Formats: sequence, structure tokens, C-alpha cells
Amino acid sequence: MKNKPLLTGEKRIIKVGDVTFGEGKPVLIAGPCSVESREQVIQTALELKEVGFHVLRGGVFKPRTSPFDFQGLGLKGLEYLREAGDKAGVPIITEVMDEHNIEAMAELADILQIGSRNMYNYPLLKSVGKVKKPILLKRGMSATIKEWIMAAEYIAQYGNVNIILCERGIRSFDTYTRNTLDLAAVPIMKKETGLPVIVDPSHGTGIKELMMPMSKAALACGADGLMLEVHHDPENALCDGPQSLTPKQFAELKSHL
Repeated sequence: MKNKPLLTGEKRIIKVGDVTFGEGKPVLIAGPCSVESREQVIQTALELKEVGFHVLRGGVFKPRTSPFDFQGLGLKGLEYLREAGDKAGVPIITEVMDEHNIEAMAELADILQIGSRNMYNYPLLKSVGKVKKPILLKRGMSATIKEWIMAAEYIAQYGNVNIILCERGIRSFDTYTRNTLDLAAVPIMKKETGLPVIVDPSHGTGIKELMMPMSKAALACGADGLMLEVHHDPENALCDGPQSLTPKQFAELKSHL
């Protein structure tokens, strides 16, 4: 561990296979909130392939507010996600929640995600700092800019500076949207850390009709990409169906970007 900050604002470009974060071309990360079955994730991935996207997302360990909600398929779900990514010809990203699963997940996933609830999980941040895969760090749901920077610094201090930041909305007094999407954080974090910053308008608003304008706004303020929830059958999704786009809706959104 170093005794000085490593994220000094110097621009960092992160490559994941043929995908590059921070080089100017927006990266589109898309896929279901959670991997529900082999058929579901493969179908969604192949439909997205027809549209054109860059990284397949899908949760296999799901941090749910209610213990009665679908918690994910675990490592078996990761195998399905890997297969779907290979069929679509794109890298995959999934959330890691437990230090004990990092090694197994890093074998199959191309990018490891730290979710909003775990931004403050410093032992987990230290552990992913020791792996050689890029890390996507989501902003905590009530995290200040300073706290978010320090969370990224934890990862960097333990050896991994290949970090992608994700603004996913913060909690506020308003309940109209799921969260309040803080787009001012995009240029601030790019300036302060030099890391690529993407935006998640799905969690940032929780309203399908807001995906289009907020995606445009995110790219307009300098975001290096978007993370969008896409499901081939949102009405029957086990997780976040109301805020998930169909592949057809994703194609329409992409055409406007």
C-alpha cells in the first residue's frame, strides 16, 4: 500500500478485450438485472447482438432489500452469463459481493462490479484491489464525492488502478424517481480521478420513459458509457422489470445517441 493518493486526475484508458473505456467512444453495457436462466440470458444477449452493444451485464449474486426476493443463481448463473457473452462475442460484467467468491468469479468475468451497497465495504475493496481484472465501482446510494473517490482509492492502493466509475443516482428527499441522478458527478469525477466514468440511468431514475433523455444527457456531459437494464421479457422479469428496456426499445434508444 502506498502512502500517497494514486488517483491524481491523470487520464486513464481501460481496455477490456476489444472494448475501450475512456477513449472517446461511448461504451454500451446492457443486459438483464439478474441472470434468471440459461435461456433467458442467452436470448437477451443474442437479441442485443443484433442491435449492437459492447458489454453484457447480468447479476448472479443479487443484494436485495427483501430477503424474500430473488437472490440470483450464484456461480451457475455466472457460467450461463459467460456462455451468453461468448455467443454474443462481448465481454461480461457481474457484481461480486463476497470476498470468498472473487477468485472464482474473476476466472469467468471480464469486469467485476462493486455495487452501490458495497461501496463502503472496505475489506471487499481491498480484495478486488489485488485481482488483475478491471473493477467497475458504483457510487454508494448516499455517498459524497469525497467518499466515492476514497473508495476508488482503496482499490488503487491495493494494486488495481483499472477502475471504471459508475454514477447510478443517489438518495434524496424526492420519491418521484427511484434515485436522483447526479450528472454533475461525471465531469467532477473525471477531473478528480482521471478514471473513466459511466452512467446507469436505469437505477438512476427507475423509470423506463426517462432512459432516453437521461442517456443523452449523460453522454452530453462527458460520460464514457452507459449501463442499461435490458430484458427480452420485462413483464415477467424476476428483478427490476419495470425499469428494463426490451431489446427493441434499446435499439431505439441507441439510434438517438
